[in-house]
Amino acid sequence: MSAHPPLHPRHPFGARTRLAIAVALLLGGSASFAHDGSRHAGGIASAPAKAVQAPFDIVHTRISTKGNIATFHIAVSGKAGDSKPAKTGKLAGSSVFSYVWPTTLDPYLVGFEHGSGILAFVVTAHPDFDDTPLFDENRDGDPGNDGDLWHSHWVVLQSDDACGKGALKVVDIAEGSKPRLPRTWPGLPILIDSPGWSPVFDGHSLEVRVPFDDIGAVDDAGFDGVTAALRVNASVHDPLLCVADVFKVASGDLSLPGRVDR
Repeated sequence: MSAHPPLHPRHPFGARTRLAIAVALLLGGSASFAHDGSRHAGGIASAPAKAVQAPFDIVHTRISTKGNIATFHIAVSGKAGDSKPAKTGKLAGSSVFSYVWPTTLDPYLVGFEHGSGILAFVVTAHPDFDDTPLFDENRDGDPGNDGDLWHSHWVVLQSDDACGKGALKVVDIAEGSKPRLPRTWPGLPILIDSPGWSPVFDGHSLEVRVPFDDIGAVDDAGFDGVTAALRVNASVHDPLLCVADVFKVASGDLSLPGRVDR
């Protein structure tokens, strides 16, 4: 297992962000992809890329629904979840590896303010800190020591040149402000939710089942798939958490062409 994947040439992730939402409202699409005999139907199919380490080399991305459950799915050319950041022993400058589904969903749907940024569902691992204080993922009686295990979040993203020209960050909460936040907000000064839905890794695939009170609001959402590394600011200050490297974007251009159940 490699601690750090070789970086894909930096994708213009932030530079396309503003255009992506507009384009996503116009684009739709479906595709299918067969990988190792398993059929990945619908969603976004992506060609394997030798420049991207296999655990982050997205080949299929999908969001599907059944009843009030939305299933977030990513398949990669290698073993999903097989690479995590190396532990540094400190929060400042530490890394977060992520599987990301950026969406066109309004952040209000999951408990944030209307129109506060790009709502993304993410599965992350980061051995230097824990941001799921309500849950004890490794079941050792201490809910504050299991950030190194893959776990899920909702985050709200915006571009901020302080993270690098055109790069994205998890939106910071200004000191003294009191924005609308989900009940399972973990207390960090950023727009993040720790809902406790467990990711399931199965060979090449990763899936998370997410319940929605209003599943109808999900039906017309656009989405994409991204694998990326985020980094905690060295000063642990605004911006707190930046997207540092993008390994792969499922669509190739962050146009959010995926449509739920298509």
